[in-house]
Amino acid sequence: MGTRDFIEVLKHLEEALGEKDYFGGDVFGYVDIIAIPHSAWFLAYEKLGNFKVEDHSPKISAWIKRSLQRESVKKVLPDPEKVYQFVLHFRKISGLE
Repeated sequence: MGTRDFIEVLKHLEEALGEKDYFGGDVFGYVDIIAIPHSAWFLAYEKLGNFKVEDHSPKISAWIKRSLQRESVKKVLPDPEKVYQFVLHFRKISGLE
């Protein structure tokens, strides 16, 4: 998936989020539980795609920050910097670098 496609997906997610704090409304729910782990990869997407999620999808960026304040999310979500380093390593051993 290219940067343009990824940004398009973010815009669709932002549209689904709307003005709500979470995808289900005021409560962190099933869709949030399913979606938030993907945000750990966003730093890698940003660095490799040379863009910022917040610039294209400020509501999604705010949702991520809000979700990361939850202890249940903070405890299990991988460190985005480690995910980025993993991606760089994988690209190198795959001959993509």
